[in-house]
Amino acid sequence: MNQLSVREMRQHVNILGWLLIVANAFFLLFGLCGCVFMVGIGFIPAAEGDPTAFFVLTIIGVVSLLFFAVLALPGILAGYGLLRGKRWGQILGIVVSFLSLVNFPVGTALGIYALWVLLQNSASEYFDPKNEAQDLVEPLSAPVETEADSESASDVEEA
Repeated sequence: MNQLSVREMRQHVNILGWLLIVANAFFLLFGLCGCVFMVGIGFIPAAEGDPTAFFVLTIIGVVSLLFFAVLALPGILAGYGLLRGKRWGQILGIVVSFLSLVNFPVGTALGIYALWVLLQNSASEYFDPKNEAQDLVEPLSAPVETEADSESASDVEEA
């Protein structure tokens, strides 16, 4: 595997994170359009007096939307995790990219690129759990004194 520098790895991981979010958002949008289409088609027989067709097509539309949501959400989460530089984002990204290889042609290209980026030797350093712990630690800063704090302090000094 080729060795990317830290700068190149950061750039490729950011690109990959956005690609995963956008590609899977389109997948989710496709499911939403399918749901709206099925419900819209259901209005035609319902207007002619057949409410059963509307009910069945609405159920099919909602189930298809849920199906596409289940397929799209892991990719969106993987993209978010990659943008945040989290280790779980790398693992989920590898799984999602491996599964997207069968989605020819866009998923195949995205999957190959994702596997190339996420399986680099420098990826283990980039997604080091020690980096995650540093993100959680907030620097200590001096507390900001408000007017109410200064008034209560002066009341204590007077007493």
